[in-house]
Amino acid sequence: MPGKTLRSKTAIRRLHEQYASLTGREMTIAFLLQDWDDPYNVGGMFRVADAVGAKEIILTGHTPVPPHPQIHVTSMGHHRRIPFRYFERHEEAVARLKLEGYHLVAVEIAQDAVHYKHYPYPQKLCLVIGNEVNGVYNKVLSMCDGAVFIPMAGKGKSLNVVVAAALVAYEAWQRPEGASDSAETSPTPSEP
Repeated sequence: MPGKTLRSKTAIRRLHEQYASLTGREMTIAFLLQDWDDPYNVGGMFRVADAVGAKEIILTGHTPVPPHPQIHVTSMGHHRRIPFRYFERHEEAVARLKLEGYHLVAVEIAQDAVHYKHYPYPQKLCLVIGNEVNGVYNKVLSMCDGAVFIPMAGKGKSLNVVVAAALVAYEAWQRPEGASDSAETSPTPSEP
């Protein structure tokens, strides 16, 4: 039976540090937010980035950037902990990240995308998360090193961008480099 809810910052920090060292691996992770519309989603992404120990967030196009009142609300201060860069052009951001040695993986329902649990995530990873409605643009997708998808059991075709980014980032962080849950390849979705 669980005990009382932890309230002190020290107790919470101790708990997280204990399990991070047992299950999480050393890696460099970043997120590229391509043309996001909702500042509340951007704020939520800063919280996720902090939770997985991300190095930075890259904001592109018309994605809202701090300081922004709605980002501050959902980030709960995490926007001050995680460095961010802004690029007007998505392709320029992708090219720069590749020069810096990042392996770019689009979280997208795309042809040849791999189930997110089957991808061999490398040590230096940037997850590319597309626009809330239109996803990762084809030009950006073509510049990525790979793509992963999250299977859905219901009628919706995808999760909220922040939820999807969190799910994939935790999967990458929890698994040894290059490992995957299955040697099977994911089925290739076909266009009607």
